[in-house]
Order: sequence, then structure tokens, then C-alpha cells
Amino acid sequence: MPDARGRVCHTRGMTDAQHALTDYRRRKDAFFASGRGPIRPPHLETFTGLSYYPAAPELAFQLPVTRTEGVSVTLQTTTEEERELQAFGTVDVPFPDGVHTLTLYAQPGEETPAGLFLPFRDATSAHETYGAGRYMDVPTFARDGDVWVSLDFNLAYHPYCAYGDGWACPLPPAGNWLPLPVRAGERLP
Repeated sequence: MPDARGRVCHTRGMTDAQHALTDYRRRKDAFFASGRGPIRPPHLETFTGLSYYPAAPELAFQLPVTRTEGVSVTLQTTTEEERELQAFGTVDVPFPDGVHTLTLYAQPGEETPAGLFLPFRDATSAHETYGAGRYMDVPTFARDGDVWVSLDFNLAYHPYCAYGDGWACPLPPAGNWLPLPVRAGERLP
């Protein structure tokens, strides 16, 4: 964790992953507080940081992607517009209650994206998290000639439309609605 002079200090008992998550959250809060994010006056004046679930290392996975070659998909947005994406592939996520399959998306025409988009809803949506769902930006990597992802639900975030009007946010498709609560990442205050 940075000290008052910006030097990185190690907090006893925290793993590298916990340090990275704490730093990510600190930087995101600072970005939002700067006025460059989706929070606008008068809410910006009282903004003290986003709300997060405690770190859940059991909800971080490295998983192989089952490719769905070039399937074009249209997602509805919160403003009733349409957003064209490419279904890149699926992952089978081993949640504590069982395996659930989620679809990952890329921008149309991206053959080998460095990252994929995962919009999802879960049993916390509209109760503990934003009602329309949350997002994840999912990094990809190659392993044995296959595409894999680092899927860390601790990095799940609310779309900008959770903070105000004027944003067109893609809605998670029904196939990415999870029947279980995912208590990781951003949450409502």
C-alpha cells in the first residue's frame, strides 16, 4: 500500500493478489473522485469511494475458452439502443454451488483480442448490486495453443449507467444471468 510519499509499503499478512486488488480499488476511487468518471455534481462533492465486497479469492479463476467462431450478437442497452458484439466463446465457471457457463464477448472483427467483455447478472442484482447487472473486462492469454482467460469476480464493476443518466450500457443476455449470488467486486453502498 502506498505511504504518504507514494512509496509502496507491504502490509503484513496480505498476499500479492490482495495488494493488487487494494491498489486497483484505490486507483479506481481516485479516478472517480477526479471528476473524469461517471459521477457528476452534486454527487461528486460527497463522493468518498465506491463500495466493494471483501476480497473473495475463491472467485478468481484461470479458465480455457470454448470458441464460438464469429457469432454476431446484438445486445440491448439501458437506453433501448442496440450494441453489436461478437460472441467470442464460453467458459465453464466452477462456482461453489456448481459449474455455470458464461459467454464472453469481443468487438466485431477482433480475431485475437487481448481482453474480452463479460456482462452478467446474479442473485445480488437489484438488491446488493446494480439492478441491470455488472461487467468484467477479462484478460486473455495463450496456453498450449488455446485461449484462456483470467476471470476474477473481485474486479466485477457497475456500468457507468449505475451512476447517472446519459449512458448506454449493454444489458447482460439471459444466458449470463446466474441463479447464485456473486459477492465479489463492486456493490451498492
